[in-house]
Amino acid sequence: MEFLIDTANLEEIKKGIRFYPISGLTSNPSILKREGKINFFEHLKKIREIITDKRSLHVQVIAEDADGILKDAKAILKNVDKDVFIKIPVTPAGLSAMQILKQEGINVTATAVYSLMQGYLALACGVDYIVAYFNRMENLNIEPTSIISALSEKIYGEGLKSKVMGASYKNVRQVNQSFEAGASSATVDLSILETVFAMPSISKAVNDFSKDWVSVFGNKTIAEL
Repeated sequence: MEFLIDTANLEEIKKGIRFYPISGLTSNPSILKREGKINFFEHLKKIREIITDKRSLHVQVIAEDADGILKDAKAILKNVDKDVFIKIPVTPAGLSAMQILKQEGINVTATAVYSLMQGYLALACGVDYIVAYFNRMENLNIEPTSIISALSEKIYGEGLKSKVMGASYKNVRQVNQSFEAGASSATVDLSILETVFAMPSISKAVNDFSKDWVSVFGNKTIAEL
């Protein structure tokens, strides 16, 4: 199971990896837009410095034709590092580029998946991750859990190395549903993770434990006993 955060904000990234078991970071042009006028490659290098090489970094291409996608990919790998996962939308041109990149041993994340056949085609290219857009599928009256489940079963049944990553979430319930359907990973906004701990019951339980401790041992911590 993997949790990734879907952001390019440096402070959010620092906060996320400080508190949560984050295994990677994903970004796309819309996410980068929130950061304003930035130096693209320098910003990505700063992100890599924060997350280190222990976590995966997924960066999306801009080009829509196969040749352009390959050029974007090579530029990212050259100017950031060779371990970046190149995010490519699953289109005919994208599939063409995916096959070439995987033949060269490059990490590939297939994104913008709305249908099962898109996922199957990406699997046939040997991609590392397949990003299924959960909330966006629901908005189109497409059942995302069915697609995630079918892709996960295909991966398991054929012993493939690809992973299904859920994305485009609006709430915790959707994230839970993805994992229950068989997703290996989920990339989420930090705010969704923070929502998990917003329940008053959690704070009350912690406070009650503290009061009970103080009533017996006073204000000393366990380390101070």
